[in-house]
Amino acid sequence: MRASRLPSCDEAPTPVKRCVAFDLGATSGRVMVAEVGADTLRLDEVHRFPNGAVRHEDGSLRWDVERIRAELLLGLRAAAGSGPVDGIGVDSWAIDYGLLDADGRLLGAPYSHRDGRTDGVREKVVAQLGGESMLYDVTGIQQLPFNTLYQLVAAKDSKEYAEARTLLLLPDLITYWLTGRRVAERTNASTTQFLDATTREWAVPLLERLGLRTDLLPELVDAGETVGTLLPEVAAEVGLPEETPVIAVGSHDTASAVVGVPMEGASAAYISSGTWSLVGLELPQPVLTEEARRADFTNEAGVDGTVRLLKNVMGLWVLSECVREWGADLPDLLARAHAEPDLGSVVDVDDPSLLPPGDMPARLRALAETAGEPVPSTEVGMVRMVLDSLALAYRRTVRTASSIASVRLEVVHVVGGGSQNELLCQLTADACGLPVVAGPAEAAALGNVLVQARSLGEPLPDLAAMRALLRRTQRLRTYEPNGVSGDWDAAEKRLG
Repeated sequence: MRASRLPSCDEAPTPVKRCVAFDLGATSGRVMVAEVGADTLRLDEVHRFPNGAVRHEDGSLRWDVERIRAELLLGLRAAAGSGPVDGIGVDSWAIDYGLLDADGRLLGAPYSHRDGRTDGVREKVVAQLGGESMLYDVTGIQQLPFNTLYQLVAAKDSKEYAEARTLLLLPDLITYWLTGRRVAERTNASTTQFLDATTREWAVPLLERLGLRTDLLPELVDAGETVGTLLPEVAAEVGLPEETPVIAVGSHDTASAVVGVPMEGASAAYISSGTWSLVGLELPQPVLTEEARRADFTNEAGVDGTVRLLKNVMGLWVLSECVREWGADLPDLLARAHAEPDLGSVVDVDDPSLLPPGDMPARLRALAETAGEPVPSTEVGMVRMVLDSLALAYRRTVRTASSIASVRLEVVHVVGGGSQNELLCQLTADACGLPVVAGPAEAAALGNVLVQARSLGEPLPDLAAMRALLRRTQRLRTYEPNGVSGDWDAAEKRLG
């Protein structure tokens, strides 16, 4: 990353805040150090480690959070060794949680949302409530089969559930291990289906109706609040003062990523493109209409009281699983995919069969065959099918969001790892018929540190000021729709 300018010899250096972001993804974790000032926003990675759910001894799919904690502390020690640390913030993927006993001990490794224990649970919950409408009217959350609500219903008969005293989502669990304080940051809490979309408080009557324990739910805090300072043993281990603050940021990585979208005004859509693609709009109020429910859009809490009206699209998970299966070189495949026929084959990338890990190419071939589409015979052809299909899904989702929110769109922002995929960005511009502004790739970490810096006294009073700093300091690239990548209307009709 770069700053927009350096001070002249006659100027005193502008004071900056030095913030550490724990940025956890489902396939990797990073510890990033940022310098944030009036015209400075530099981000450096000091530690990275691979991540992924592991098969537990009972056959379940879980997260090795003890290893994640150890890796994060290694990164924090590296950050402390390279300079002062003014603040620490944690963001991660949503939905998954750990249970603590009365003494604060973790009751077993947290389950991955890709574990099969929630199979069929959604249908039982909906039947118990007499349909989906009431659930959506209260929570405004997209009906994903692995939502925290369904995970907790699946856990009701377990020993861990019976012994638990607190439920903490993963970023809140890390924050607890740093500070000793048990809280739930609202942006991530909103993804659980436990939060009332209108009041932004726990939806206690709904949970009680489902027979779920509400005593497990911790105090809610907002992004920007200081949760606490480092526990003495943590401070000693990483070489930082005990008074180092740990600040609640948009702890759902998408909430932080949306802070890191350099948009202006309300006429922009965003795509946070990573393992998942989160496609949507930033709004002042939730949209709890029947149209939004039927379109399966979610209303998640954003930073500063905003709402993220969005929908999950399967994302680059599909591509990364293919590459893992092939043991191939992704940059080479992407370079050659440019020459593949436009929209030669497309599939529904949101098909549930693509959710679990495993032989992704075989499942994609089966989807293409079932849809009556040509089945790619080469790895490059498969890559192009995935990218065309992702762009088609983005087009459909962006247009639906625009319709249900009555917002006229002028631009689409792509942030996250997908912003570096030139072919995907160009295909998205063509599919949506709108300019695509790509970058920054590290939007989640940047959003994380911007919220920290404001809490530490930097003059960033609102999201507009944060995004103006992003536009001044980050490398962005614009892709104009060129209309030469095929007939997107026809491709959409092929999938029905």
